[in-house]
Amino acid sequence: MAAEVIAPPYDVINTEEASDLVKGRPNSFLHISKPEIDLEPDVAYNDPRVYQKGRENLDQMIKDEILIEDHTEMLYLYEMIHNGIHQLGIAAVGSVDAYEQDLIKRHEYTKPDKELDRVNNIASLDAQTGPVLMTYQDNNELSILLERISERDTPIYDVKAIDGVTHRIYQVSNAEEQEKIVGLVNSMDALFIADGHHRSAAAAVVKQDRQSINSIHSGKENYNFFLTVSFPESQMNILDYNRLIKNVKDIALDEVISSLEKNFQIKLVEKPFKPSQMNHFGMYYKNQWYSLKLKDINKLDGPVSSLDVSILHNHILQPVFGIEDERTDPNIDFVGGARGMEGLEKRVDSNEMDFAFSLHPTPIDALIEVAKAGMIMPPKSTWFEPKLLDGLLSHRID
Repeated sequence: MAAEVIAPPYDVINTEEASDLVKGRPNSFLHISKPEIDLEPDVAYNDPRVYQKGRENLDQMIKDEILIEDHTEMLYLYEMIHNGIHQLGIAAVGSVDAYEQDLIKRHEYTKPDKELDRVNNIASLDAQTGPVLMTYQDNNELSILLERISERDTPIYDVKAIDGVTHRIYQVSNAEEQEKIVGLVNSMDALFIADGHHRSAAAAVVKQDRQSINSIHSGKENYNFFLTVSFPESQMNILDYNRLIKNVKDIALDEVISSLEKNFQIKLVEKPFKPSQMNHFGMYYKNQWYSLKLKDINKLDGPVSSLDVSILHNHILQPVFGIEDERTDPNIDFVGGARGMEGLEKRVDSNEMDFAFSLHPTPIDALIEVAKAGMIMPPKSTWFEPKLLDGLLSHRID
């Protein structure tokens, strides 16, 4: 049954792709996570009817016992295996209070419209159906315990997603092991949000809303927690997160090159340029790739300004193309590294966009350093693969 339900995260596929994926799969979780597929094509993703339809579909899948609710508190392990990548972590609910107290640290701002969409989604469903991906600094004792459980126990779910990634869920039913895992996690200085800033921020908003109308609020209600999956930092796999630009100012190529030469060594390259080290960038324009290498790295100071995404913004996107805020500017788009250099070329060759820039992936230790310092990365700094699935685990808040 699990193989019939599992779905990619709501935010990595569009409505058309979701519609194709549910063909012949009436129990797909996409009917809950992207319920606009069950409505007329002209209905917007944030139309109230979308949230209502998602709730109807959730209730029906619970009624049909496609989704089954635990009646006791439970911990789970979440394992992913693909192409030499092995991740084994903890699936549990995180404390909204810990998030608000900065014990669960963030590294990105949210976009108001996307955060509101997740608020409406959670409030309508009375559930969190998409886990927040988190990481923590390696803890050998915890890793040994998780490995022992996964080697000893049979997973309750063992499924392969459409991208070939194997996902396994283990139920940790032993009370002593539960207590040990919780104790080790709670003894950490902090957890770090890797992917899911809008979901975690929305969980905090919903918690505040429900607390405000609950005269007997105790702090133990389900709305005080949000769905998470956490892996050790050494197991996190970050891909590049690339940029596409519309040249609305119609800047000539020689003018762009002249501006870039102030800070970069520029070379023509014959094939797609995927940077193999930091401070290197690829640029694609009219069927031609260029290699850009930062000239003076000694000027970089601080955990944020030294990031490649910051260098790209401060030395290229803002001064050359006039892009001030990457979160709101309509002339920039972002392409996760899973789509490869071909994904960039396709968008430029079709004349949908004018320039593409490829980056080296942001290191996980840089993310942790920024979050520890209480600083914020530029938007879309990290793309994590593989992605957690929707449908395996959810958290009801009613």
